[in-house]
This record gives sequence, structure tokens and C-alpha cells, in this order.
Amino acid sequence: MAKLDFDAREVEPQGTFEPIPAGKYLAVITGSEMKATKAGDGSYLELVFQVIEGQYKGRNLWARLNLDNPNETAVKISRGELSAICRAVGVMTPKDSCELHNLPLVITVKLKKREDTGELQNDIGSYAKKEAAAGQPQQAPPASTTPPWRRS
Repeated sequence: MAKLDFDAREVEPQGTFEPIPAGKYLAVITGSEMKATKAGDGSYLELVFQVIEGQYKGRNLWARLNLDNPNETAVKISRGELSAICRAVGVMTPKDSCELHNLPLVITVKLKKREDTGELQNDIGSYAKKEAAAGQPQQAPPASTTPPWRRS
């Protein structure tokens, strides 16, 4: 038993968490932890991402990177994903996952069906530097400032 000093009339009830729509979101990593796999034969890095602007500000999403796993393909994919995260936040040689925390990056969120329940859930598909979603399209400089009728 746990002693509670709580009045539910003073707190808004927790709503259901529907997945957020697919799209690009500015986010930061707010938590990270190495956890053992269910099978106990490896470990994964669990990263917590929090959306930091827009309608879904404050929403959390998770990524699990199988960095120690008997499945070499899973490890290769996860190491590539970690590389993308490191490049997106500008920390190329982290010694600890906390070095990746609180640095803005753009996450591309997808929707996928859970295999066990068929319900939709969010999945982070890619990671990019903050500038990539800041609405600043990369434009090539004009080829020439000389008007066409003066070119020879």
C-alpha cells in the first residue's frame, strides 16, 4: 500500500495518447538509457524525444537502438541510426548518451501498425539538423548577374 495525499478534483485527467500525425517535428532528446533485450542476449539504447514546438509541443516519442544484439543486421541499422542522430545534433563522438540531450534536431515521424494489436503507433523514420525544417530552402546562387542580352 502507498499513502497518497491527492485530490483528483484539482488535476485534469490524463487523456488518451493518440499518435501524432506523420510529418517533420523539431525535437530534443530528453532521456536515454541502456536496457536489456527481452531475450536477455543483448541491450538497446532507448532514447526519449520530446517535440519542442507546434501543436504537439511536449509530446514524447521513443527510439530503441539495438547496439548490442546477436542479429548483426539489427546492430548495423541501429548504428546507422545513431550516426544520423549524432550528425543531426552535431556531436560526432559521444562518450555518453547524455551528450545528445537537449540539442534540437528534426525528426521525421511515421505511422505504422503494431503487429500485436493492429493499432497505429508513431515511429521515427529519420533525423536531420535543425536547419533542415526551419523553412529555409537551399537555393543555388544565380548563375550570372549579367543580363542575357549582354552575354556573349
